[in-house]
Amino acid sequence: MHPMLNVAIKAARRAGNVINRASLNLERLQVDRKQHNDFVTEVDKAAEEAIIETLSDAYPSHGFLAEETGEHNSGAESIWIIDPLDGTTNFIHGFPQYAVSIALAVNGVTQQAVVYDPNRDELFTATRGSGAYLDRRRLRVATETRLANGLVGTGFPYREDQDLETYLKIFADMTRQCAGLRRPGAASLDLAYVAAGRYDGFFESGLKPWDMAAGALLITEAGGLVGTYRGEENFLQSGEIMAGNPRIFAQLAQNLSKYSRA
Repeated sequence: MHPMLNVAIKAARRAGNVINRASLNLERLQVDRKQHNDFVTEVDKAAEEAIIETLSDAYPSHGFLAEETGEHNSGAESIWIIDPLDGTTNFIHGFPQYAVSIALAVNGVTQQAVVYDPNRDELFTATRGSGAYLDRRRLRVATETRLANGLVGTGFPYREDQDLETYLKIFADMTRQCAGLRRPGAASLDLAYVAAGRYDGFFESGLKPWDMAAGALLITEAGGLVGTYRGEENFLQSGEIMAGNPRIFAQLAQNLSKYSRA
């Protein structure tokens, strides 16, 4: 295993411990609202601190792009892209679907990825060129070739600046096109589930790089494709992502490309 991946795993597990301890005492949680439906807790902050401390101890010259503390040393060649608690709204309610997401980009290309689910103690990892794994099991995307039979993940817009009307049209379209649509509320984990073959596909817009970077590498290393709704590569910049095996990806693009904002 790559030494940098090892350090990222250690950081993710430390954050997971912070989150699990806090989950036992949710009624005492301090919750702040960034904007409508966009919450941050002291747990997000403490988990992010634990991650950054672990990574910067090992790699003091590396930079960070993190959800709560923003950019640090952003000119560095190696940048860690961090979501300390993806699915905060779920966490606040005790709904057990949230994750820690850590990716390492070197000169803008994601090289290492960890998505850790502290509820199920599931650790999804990938190193570019070496495959994706759940614990020690090699991951492959699902083999389903027809969108009509597919289980597809998505996420609803939750901020006021996102276009709910357009999304509801997409939602109606996709409900007719696939066997089932799911939206559990933590994009990093949804992407990990595409890599693990639990979903046949996934799409969402309005995301940030820390929601997508780790999960996207998991998918490509598991044999899948990731892009914007048009199938283009600038999903990290545009915040619009679509994923699946090559056949499902093509069928998703047929349905979603007309809605692309990327």
